[in-house]
Amino acid sequence: MKKLCIAAALAIATALCARASGPKASPDAVVQDGCARFTVLRPEMIRIEYSPKGVFEDNATFTVVNRQLPVPKYSKADDGEYVTITTDALSLRYRKGSNPLSEPASPANLSVTMSVDGNPVVWYPGLKDPQNLKGTYRTLDGNNGDDYRSRLEDGLISRSGWAVINDSPSFERADGSRSLALVPDSGGIDWAAPRADADALDLYFLGYGHNYKKALYDFTLIAGKIPLPPDYVLGYWYSKYDNYSADDFRNIVKSMRDNDINADVLILDMDWHWNGEKEVSGGRGGWTGWSWNTNLIPDPEGLLADIHKGGLRAALNLHPADGVAAHEDQYKAVAEAMGLDAGSAETIPWMLEDRKFAKAFFDHIIRPLEKQGVDFWWLDWQQHLTNPRLAGLGETMWCNHVFFNDMKKNRPDRRPVIFHRWGGLGSHRYQIGFSGDTYINFPTLAFEPYFTATASNVGYGYWGHDLGGHMINYYEPNDPELLLRWMQFGVFTPIFRTHATKGGHIERRIWTYDNFPMINQTVKLRYALFPYLYTMARKAYDTGVGLCRPMYYEYPETAEAYEREGQYFFGDDILVAPVVEPSVDGVSKKEIWFPEGKWWSVAHGKLIDGGTVRSLDYTLDQIPYFYRQGAVIVKNPPEVKHVTERPDALVLDIVAGADGACEFYEDAGDNADYATKYATTSISHKQRGRKAEYTIAPRKGAYEGMPLSRSYKMRIFNTPRPVKAKEGGRSLQPSYDASSRCTIVDVPSSPCDKGVKVTVEYAD
Repeated sequence: MKKLCIAAALAIATALCARASGPKASPDAVVQDGCARFTVLRPEMIRIEYSPKGVFEDNATFTVVNRQLPVPKYSKADDGEYVTITTDALSLRYRKGSNPLSEPASPANLSVTMSVDGNPVVWYPGLKDPQNLKGTYRTLDGNNGDDYRSRLEDGLISRSGWAVINDSPSFERADGSRSLALVPDSGGIDWAAPRADADALDLYFLGYGHNYKKALYDFTLIAGKIPLPPDYVLGYWYSKYDNYSADDFRNIVKSMRDNDINADVLILDMDWHWNGEKEVSGGRGGWTGWSWNTNLIPDPEGLLADIHKGGLRAALNLHPADGVAAHEDQYKAVAEAMGLDAGSAETIPWMLEDRKFAKAFFDHIIRPLEKQGVDFWWLDWQQHLTNPRLAGLGETMWCNHVFFNDMKKNRPDRRPVIFHRWGGLGSHRYQIGFSGDTYINFPTLAFEPYFTATASNVGYGYWGHDLGGHMINYYEPNDPELLLRWMQFGVFTPIFRTHATKGGHIERRIWTYDNFPMINQTVKLRYALFPYLYTMARKAYDTGVGLCRPMYYEYPETAEAYEREGQYFFGDDILVAPVVEPSVDGVSKKEIWFPEGKWWSVAHGKLIDGGTVRSLDYTLDQIPYFYRQGAVIVKNPPEVKHVTERPDALVLDIVAGADGACEFYEDAGDNADYATKYATTSISHKQRGRKAEYTIAPRKGAYEGMPLSRSYKMRIFNTPRPVKAKEGGRSLQPSYDASSRCTIVDVPSSPCDKGVKVTVEYAD
């Protein structure tokens, strides 16, 4: 068997060379024994392959795009019966010439041994893991309450200390698709292709113990980083499925401006195209459409220009599955580009896997619409999932890959971004997710904090929900309290977007609600928090750790961290526990676990000791969120209307009682070269006795359009009354709010490249 495998591998080596031009691992990282191949990628991560044909995959796949990592230190031993590979973290033992998959599953042929919390742990192929902490799911369409909890796929981390990525060609993802190969293509976008050996086993063993953050970071080393989205997508999105006319859209933009509602994105749902609601002669209808509905929008370029004048970006909703019908304005051009008979009037089927179709589609449909002013696309795919022409190709994943990379290639003046659904491991490379059509009720809201944070376990850190819910069953669709609590939760999620299904029975024009002032305060809070949020988005790019993180990332050995799934971290320093139940007489009780340390309750203006569970009361306008003691939270001033602004004044929320610091990040917001064109400012504070020192270091780096000087409003919580304050050689006049024990210091404007040091002396 062993000799046959080696012979087969040698026989096709020449043929494989052409396909092996993708992310091939260093030969020094590879240990091969006949039909088995092992690649040591990290001390905690080993790739395990077994090919009956002796053919191994060196191209990228839908899941893994890079294996060219520095080779970790490891040793190899071969005693004639077993091959053993040992790293600083684990030891793999393989019985030479055997198939790693035993029947039934057992460690007889292959096993990995490691230590978790000082205890030996043994894994082998086929071993079940009931302690996996789960990942995410393609869509919440139809979810009511936590109906879809059991559908969540396994994630990359587990309380058992190990997890396995099954990247085998035969392994079915949740939608029935497979992880195909991605091969370089002359068009500039890596293209889908069958795997080298359809029957091969291809596993990645991750043995990180409870170092969950390191597991996620290392995953992005092989699967690609989580791209930093353009800044505008982190602002407020107005979205509603309705047959809005151009005047309706203009009135929405005007109403938001008149009601002082910050906003950055306007969605044109599927009624932007002909869909059967208002047919014309010849008939145009269905989910799929590419031609402007001129009954509703007679001047698309004019409308898009007006949206842009209002400071908003525009996205169009797409359901591509039905292809390009003969009634579409672009039909003739697409047909001729593909060499088809445009006079046949036969629908051109959706076949994005076909290079000729893809080129014709983007050249004659997408590009002209973008030139008219479309900023990005909402891929609201909800028809067939897998491709009938290329076995195993998942349409969701493939649409995401092609649309995102087309924008990256053809619109280099901006960052690529799409709004789409989860298509399995690797989908994090296309950032922003649309979670789908959920029911409008408190139980569904209660499920979303867990769902959102848990998705970070597969690097999918940018879920966007229909804030307010999508459709009704038994619940009042326009309950002001429910919408308010949903939007309060939305402030502390990656994407802040209200939405609902079609019809006047559901209202998403937030300014029409009786409690609009409280609702609008959620929007104001979102915009105030943007500098902090954007800094954490950059950290997600750098570290692989999402914006919303489960509690166990920080406290993996504490049982409460796993049990309190309704609360989570929003970035490094904010703990959030959204209210997800109706109030009683306008007050909601919320039981919250506070980890070790101390936590500043922003709603109550008081410090709470950690290591406890507290039941706290929240009025309708209060949100359960807490700053870690020592935190520095950089915020926008109230004057900011769009997240695309880079103000020359900032607010610093600081919690005294423990030394702390932050690294404030900023860039141009939509620059494709953000990996290198950005700036950071270190802000720190320390207190010794009655005297505290607050330091804003000189800014490092540069980007186009950055402010050259800045002023700061320092709000220092948990302090006694200040006696005096100085900045450099000049005295400042601090103020004090006794109810929140907050010292306020206005720091005059100074050059950002010079730095600022403020000292405050407090009373005993």
